[in-house]
Amino acid sequence: MEIADRSNVPGLVQPPLRTAKFAIGQVVKHRIYPFRGVIFDVDPVFSNTEEWLASIPEEVRPRRDQPFYHLLAENAQTTYVAYVSEQNLLADDTGKPVSHPQVPHFFKELKRGHYISRERALH
Repeated sequence: MEIADRSNVPGLVQPPLRTAKFAIGQVVKHRIYPFRGVIFDVDPVFSNTEEWLASIPEEVRPRRDQPFYHLLAENAQTTYVAYVSEQNLLADDTGKPVSHPQVPHFFKELKRGHYISRERALH
């Protein structure tokens, strides 16, 4: 199967790519909701389902043309994986570790408020 180069297809509009403000291993907090987490992956633009995006109330729905971050997240009650737009994140300067059980899978240690990634095989 051959994959066609679609970069010059007339009418195909691709969103501009922006440089991510936050880095893998960085601890962040949500701007509105009471949770924080560590970034383990970054999408340069929105890359989730339309259903996911439509489930967010329109008045707080994030723009798609920005980086979106995958977080190992925690709040006072639980841990979970979150998908958050850049516009809704702030740096977490507390220096406290994130207590998500999957943190050791992705990261070796926390140094000066930033997690150090484990060496992992890519596929």
